[in-house]
Amino acid sequence: MAQGAFMEQFNIELKKVLANIADPNTDPKKARKITLTATLKADENRDVVDFEVQSKASLIPAKPIATKIIIDRDKDGSVVAAELKSGVKGQTFLDDDGQVKDDTGKVVNFSKK
Repeated sequence: MAQGAFMEQFNIELKKVLANIADPNTDPKKARKITLTATLKADENRDVVDFEVQSKASLIPAKPIATKIIIDRDKDGSVVAAELKSGVKGQTFLDDDGQVKDDTGKVVNFSKK
């Protein structure tokens, strides 16, 4: 019907659903839906009918991503914030390259000046 436009609409929504399922940031076990709504409306003589189909996908939103932020004040007293990278405020850690970094991810320089 409609020179294949109805099926084309369904296929567009199906691609959205499949992409949503493949997204690692969504819950794979939650159901997705494709809804096709058919609307039929006759004219006064009831011999011609307007027929519309609308498709709509119900997708699963991405899972929330959480992190921790350290709040402090700079030398001027203004509030500053940085992501807590070490897991504990004030703690240093080794990154993947073996560099020692502070809790905000800045490289710690142990050389004396």
